Amino acid sequence: MSLSDSIADTNKKAKHVSEKFIDKTYDYYKLKAFQQLTTSFGIVFKTIFIGGLLAIGFTFLAIGLALLIGKALGNYTHGFAIVGGIFILLSLFAFMLRKYMSNFIISKLSEKFFN
Repeated sequence: MSLSDSIADTNKKAKHVSEKFIDKTYDYYKLKAFQQLTTSFGIVFKTIFIGGLLAIGFTFLAIGLALLIGKALGNYTHGFAIVGGIFILLSLFAFMLRKYMSNFIISKLSEKFFN
């Protein structure tokens, strides 16, 4: 076997190994993208589903509390106004904490996304 045949054989092997590496790398990134997509979709779906159920529950609790307060005060309008005021105060409190909530969400999602 001559030197040029040896070099050609080595080049064929290197080409085969590099093509195999590229194929495996492509398959890996395709699988990784699928994993990230399904994880992200799962998080969004669970958040919307659980959040929707919580919203319905809080709605009924708020109506019940407003009726209870209104009955105690003898005026249902006052009861609903008080519960509305409570929700406005909670909204203002959440608005003031929005930076901390954003940082918390980003840190939790980045743990899931990048691991």
